[in-house]
Amino acid sequence: MSGPSIVVRDLTKKFGSFTAVDRISFEVPKGEIFGFLGPNGAGKSTTIRMLCGILQPTSGEARVGGFSVTTESEEIKKIIGYMSQKFTLYNDLTVEENIAFHGGIRRLPPAVLAERKRWVLKMAGLVGRERALARELSGGWKQRLALGCAILHRPQILFLDEPTASVDPVSRRDFWDLIYELSGEGTTTFVTSHYMDEVERCHRLAIIYAGVIIALGSPRELKIRFAGAESASLEQVFVAAIGSARTA
Repeated sequence: MSGPSIVVRDLTKKFGSFTAVDRISFEVPKGEIFGFLGPNGAGKSTTIRMLCGILQPTSGEARVGGFSVTTESEEIKKIIGYMSQKFTLYNDLTVEENIAFHGGIRRLPPAVLAERKRWVLKMAGLVGRERALARELSGGWKQRLALGCAILHRPQILFLDEPTASVDPVSRRDFWDLIYELSGEGTTTFVTSHYMDEVERCHRLAIIYAGVIIALGSPRELKIRFAGAESASLEQVFVAAIGSARTA
């Protein structure tokens, strides 16, 4: 696919009289790690559901991997991976059974699934734990297994909705090392997070407030714009951006 991985133009979603997402526009180049920030209820998850082809927009347009979210949602689902903070695993299945289940959903041929299974186990550090039940794994192990299942089919684009919530700092660091490896291989990552140290590692960020994108740029650009110095923290940027939006 040539061109940006994600293109959004005036995307809007209304629920009755409530506007959850209000005419947002942005692009995400291939291989970029794009952070999507905002307070609870700002429209982050609604946007992700539209981009994943789960929720139909009220108006506007978006293309993911070259496919329209309004008319080609089934094609989008074939080329993306999705992971949420709730870990899309089955606790009563073993590690290898979870991998097999997700491979079956993606209709991977047996030989391909066997190769991908070996890769996921090595990537997640779960070699030797194949028969452990998912519920017996620590938060960090579950997180890496969930990521492995989400990228089992080697998606072009990966959506991560607060994937490291309630996970210890070391596991979060290891998780982001994996995200950087995927980015280097060309995978585009769209991620939401409340951890500012994670956000710092994104190539670019968009801050959404009350359904509107109020800031867009690299961490460095946003620090200079909202805090006047590269040495500022992203927490200062976030607070200043929200404050400016409230008084506008």
